[in-house]
Amino acid sequence: MASRDSSTRSAARATFSALKGGAPLTRPLPRPLQRLPIRWRLAVTSALLTLVILLGFAVVVGTLTTRRIRNDFNEDVRRQADRVSEFIPTQQSTTNGNVECTTRADGYGTNAVIRIVTLDGTYICGQREPDFGPPVQRTSERRGYLVEVRPLRAIRPGASAGPVAWLEFGRPTSDVDETIKRVRFFLGFGVVAGAALALLAGLAVARRAMAPIAELTETAREIERTRDPSRTVPHPGADDEVAELARTLEGMLGALDASRSETENTLARQREFVADASHELRTPLTSVLANLEFLADELAGEPEEAATSALRSARRMRRLVADLLLLARADAGRAQRHVQTDLGSVLVEAAAELEPVSGEHEITVDPNPAVVSGARDDLHRLAGNLIENAINHTPPGTRIHAATRVDPDGGVVLEVADDGPGVPPTLAPRVFERFVRGGGEKAGSSGLGLAIVRAVAEAHGGTVSLEAPRGDLGGARFVVRLSAEGGTDSSQPPYREPAAA
Repeated sequence: MASRDSSTRSAARATFSALKGGAPLTRPLPRPLQRLPIRWRLAVTSALLTLVILLGFAVVVGTLTTRRIRNDFNEDVRRQADRVSEFIPTQQSTTNGNVECTTRADGYGTNAVIRIVTLDGTYICGQREPDFGPPVQRTSERRGYLVEVRPLRAIRPGASAGPVAWLEFGRPTSDVDETIKRVRFFLGFGVVAGAALALLAGLAVARRAMAPIAELTETAREIERTRDPSRTVPHPGADDEVAELARTLEGMLGALDASRSETENTLARQREFVADASHELRTPLTSVLANLEFLADELAGEPEEAATSALRSARRMRRLVADLLLLARADAGRAQRHVQTDLGSVLVEAAAELEPVSGEHEITVDPNPAVVSGARDDLHRLAGNLIENAINHTPPGTRIHAATRVDPDGGVVLEVADDGPGVPPTLAPRVFERFVRGGGEKAGSSGLGLAIVRAVAEAHGGTVSLEAPRGDLGGARFVVRLSAEGGTDSSQPPYREPAAA
């Protein structure tokens, strides 16, 4: 009992060690079969199994049939030799003691060879060729013939009772060899044909069996294309493994759909919170800015410098809050009221606003009339961010050119290019992501400028892209393409900036 428990524990430890070490418990398929599709694996496996069975059957049947054919042939030769020996009369000569043929031995059997020789092997009559050699009283194969030897006795009264000559009766073994070859050929053809039919039948059965899985695969592709996990998964009629797989996929898709809904709701609440918080922060920031500006004007000396520094930080905070509010509003789908706006005039205003901080940069503007339906403040931010991005990332003396135009297809294009060093190739794929800062960027940048450009462009049904330089400006070139309609009422008059108080 103790020995059996010990062996059981040893086997369990060995199994656990195999599982822990990753050793497979089942032998894997051969490498060529692993590269084949499942339906071909099933078909090839069934064909190989059928081939093995048919080969075994063919070997057994071929062996038994060949043995039976040869035995029948040998028995037939023996019977013919006995029959021929009974009907060939001989006589013994009284003059010289030689044996003579009184009847011709030709014509017995179509392919048979009949020879009569003396006791010492001398040819008497019959077919001279082939020569079977000295008579041997047993069945033997000579020169491609199966030969039977029978003694011949004299039928004359008073003759000796012993044999006076030998009868050699032979039939070519090629007759039975051809029969055996035909049998083997038909058996081989049957094996090959059976294996081929098993392969075709296996393919048909596998294709029919894999049809529900193919339907599940097509449904999964459709779900991947539409990204809609709420689609219904088809269930086969039989309650088998495929049905279990369909139920598992349906449960998984349901769980994914519920998880996605929860994630989307959480993200929506976060976007709403960020938008509301950013909006609420604007009022206290405005108050702080007003107080700091008053203090900077009223104080002198070190207090004035402290107030001015705090004023600069507050202004950066206000800009960051404005950027976050714009991005949060875009994420939450809170679109501002769109009106007909001339993008060329917006570009001129943005360039004029940045002129005092451009330093030694040379800014040129080509404001062709380009009316779009959009939010003027957001479009102003878009144009200003593109120009400011060029100022921040190029050395002094760089030329910056901004232009608007109307494409032949009716779309509106805003383009900002410079002749600076351009965007590094490693940064180009991520240039429109949030909080991405390039080398040489000025201090205080939040890394949201180009992200805001993309958000505003997408909110207006357009796109923004970093394209190859063109003309004499070989640096960075940002192109914004917007739709002229924008999905709003085009009958509204163009937006006009209210007069300053």
